[in-house]
Amino acid sequence: MKYCFDVIKDRRTTYSMKWDVADGELAMALGDMDFEAPPAVKTAIIERAEHGIFGYTDVTGELFSAVSDFCTRRYSYTPSPEDMIFSTGVVASISSAVRKLTTPAENVVLLTPVYSIFFNCILNNGRVPLSCELEYKNGEYSIDFERLEGLLSLAQTSLMIFCNPHNPVGRIWTREELMRVGELCKKHGVTVVSDEIHAPLTDPSKPAYIPFAAASEVCRDISVTCISASKAFNLAGLHCSVVIASNPLLRHKMWREINTSECGETGCFGALASRVAFSECDEWLDTLREYIFENRRIAEEYIKDSVPLLKAVHSSATYFLWLDASNIGRSSREIAELVREKSGLKLSVGSDFGLGGEHFLRMNVACPRE
Repeated sequence: MKYCFDVIKDRRTTYSMKWDVADGELAMALGDMDFEAPPAVKTAIIERAEHGIFGYTDVTGELFSAVSDFCTRRYSYTPSPEDMIFSTGVVASISSAVRKLTTPAENVVLLTPVYSIFFNCILNNGRVPLSCELEYKNGEYSIDFERLEGLLSLAQTSLMIFCNPHNPVGRIWTREELMRVGELCKKHGVTVVSDEIHAPLTDPSKPAYIPFAAASEVCRDISVTCISASKAFNLAGLHCSVVIASNPLLRHKMWREINTSECGETGCFGALASRVAFSECDEWLDTLREYIFENRRIAEEYIKDSVPLLKAVHSSATYFLWLDASNIGRSSREIAELVREKSGLKLSVGSDFGLGGEHFLRMNVACPRE
């Protein structure tokens, strides 16, 4: 095999947030991977490091062109490089959107359970999160469009943070679902910020995800998209992301706030590594996806056979397993604490993901199979 993901590397000596656990414990909670970055990325960083001077660095158009070409190859969608803005991270971009596209005390809608940091982005900026709980039936998730419209129609609702593909439930939304979200948001004057950081991490055997902005002209006009190489290529510590906004007014507002918040400058390695990842590492990414989804299959089968009180929710995206623990009869926090105490396995607590996560756990399977 050209790329090997079986090598186990000790991350405890690297100040890793994920691996800040006791000796003997197994960290499968935080959302980064236990794989080395692609060889081409490592080579580019080493060559740059050997130069030895690490001064202030410009973001060049090469990064934006690499993003555009990547989207064309992978999703048959070609965003214009002129519509892109650099940001140090997707979370920084979402916080900037909350500050600039809403006013204090206005509502921001979320489809829950959802990435917990979204709540921080809203609450820390003095806005109000509104949870539209996803419908969960027969092990499948869907959007409750009637409830969603009710929340969007409120006079104080001005923004929706959308997760595509969805973390933690792993849904790849259909074009029809995306279009319906876009139409409802346009109808009620609500802007959409779409977090698409997990977009490259989809099941190779399933249809590819559709970018929110590619679903329709309406979706493109009312939205801001946030993407990064950090999840798919394991570059989170390098702090590089891209905001895409085709609507000139939204793009100007995002550019203004990102610069006001001083999160619009890159370091020596972030933009470089991201450009190489997006432009030179498709084969590595495809091998990674095969590996991760085989990990998922193995974990799902083991849970089904050996942990019958748990149910792994089948999904088509991300490297997370979303585990239904409702049959145990305890809160997700109690279960997570008990599992860690008895086995040393650290998982994410479902209740941290908001309404609908109270009886779930999240497991990161982006690690060597052993």
